[in-house]
Amino acid sequence: MKPVEKDSGLLCLKCNLPLEMRKIRFVYLGYSFDTELPRCPGCGQLFLPEDLVKDKVAEVESSLEDK
Repeated sequence: MKPVEKDSGLLCLKCNLPLEMRKIRFVYLGYSFDTELPRCPGCGQLFLPEDLVKDKVAEVESSLEDK
């Protein structure tokens, strides 16, 4: 997974504010992991990079299938 740069240049479409990197905890099917993602300081909307969604979800699903 490629890291998102600290100053990603991404703007929130709702608030028109630059997204800031924040530590986020994800919980999926009883498994959790922490990562830093761009988040709007106004409304809290997250930007989820495609590779994070594909890779991490696949990793959790794979570990569940192995059990």
